[in-house]
Amino acid sequence: MRPVAIAAGCLAAALAVPAAAQIAVSANDHKATLVNGVNRVPPNPTPDTVTVIDLKTNPPTIIAEVNAPTSVVGPPLSVAITPDASLALVTSATKLAPSDPTKTVPDNRMSVIDLTTRPPKVIGVLEAGMGAAGVAINRAGNLALVADRNAGTVSVFTISGKTVAPAGRVDLGGGPQSGPSGIAITPDGRTALVTRDGDHKISVLAVDGTNVTSTKRDINAGLRPYGIDICAPGNIAVVANIGIGQGDADTISVIDLTLNPPRVVETLTVGQTPEGIRCSPDGAFVAVVIHDGSNKAPNSPFYNQNGRLIIFQVNGKRLERFGQAPIGGWSQGIAFGGGQVLVQNMVQQEIQVFRLDKSGLFDTGSRLKMKGGPAGIAFSNP
Repeated sequence: MRPVAIAAGCLAAALAVPAAAQIAVSANDHKATLVNGVNRVPPNPTPDTVTVIDLKTNPPTIIAEVNAPTSVVGPPLSVAITPDASLALVTSATKLAPSDPTKTVPDNRMSVIDLTTRPPKVIGVLEAGMGAAGVAINRAGNLALVADRNAGTVSVFTISGKTVAPAGRVDLGGGPQSGPSGIAITPDGRTALVTRDGDHKISVLAVDGTNVTSTKRDINAGLRPYGIDICAPGNIAVVANIGIGQGDADTISVIDLTLNPPRVVETLTVGQTPEGIRCSPDGAFVAVVIHDGSNKAPNSPFYNQNGRLIIFQVNGKRLERFGQAPIGGWSQGIAFGGGQVLVQNMVQQEIQVFRLDKSGLFDTGSRLKMKGGPAGIAFSNP
């Protein structure tokens, strides 16, 4: 294994190792390829797939695969797993245009996948709002929320056993142009945060059972807030602000959830286009995937062949750089499990595996090949 750069001054002996997770679920978009910096539909694409990955093995191994629609459009938060790891919810923000299969149009489907069977199987397809993107499930496992990117709403679903049912929608008040993208629910289940990359806001929702309402409170973190996660035990949320794609160094922000009302308390510069952002299960680390120009045309002055994975250590309500490593191109989501970090590389159609422990961040050299571009991922906790 080759160690990568580790931030100086870290007290390695004091760092916690991320808690083990059991499985990861990767949603793979087969209708998206990067051609000279532009997302194009390949000729005669095969159906999108969802891959189940065993995180208890080292390196991780592929358990099974099932066909289900998904999309690289939107943040890589298009997958959520119930706390008991029995179901996965996978959204599809785009689909092939019926009148022109060389193009895509907004979609509103959410697949319900039974993870207890081998192979897993789709047991239901529900309608969310148009452009269904980020999806989150509460810790009680009885509520799911979907950010409707082209509708300006959040769709609400109840979960009972293996039955998922629609339970209304929440209008965020910004219209379809507000672009709701990522969504996260606090550990106590009482609050949800929704990023709006269309108008640079983060909406705060109040959750009371299955009753979800807008608090009319918006947080302003940075240009185009996109991916979002809440770190255990629930004191902070982290947000990736992807910017406008003009080569500037973009940012991530920390929201203090212990304050009333919650607010941004820190913003850090990370590089071009922070796409994926995730907290480790124990809340000790935050991982960020940076495109770093790998999604640009090769003749662009902002082009780089590789993106970057950046790891931050959580110190109270502040983030401190711990390490970084090169990754593939147009990379998307992140999963933690068993001391490992998985990164989705769209261009290479693979998942890159790192080892993360108190001594540093290491590229294991292991790669999991997907049949399409891995575009969204979630992981379960034991």
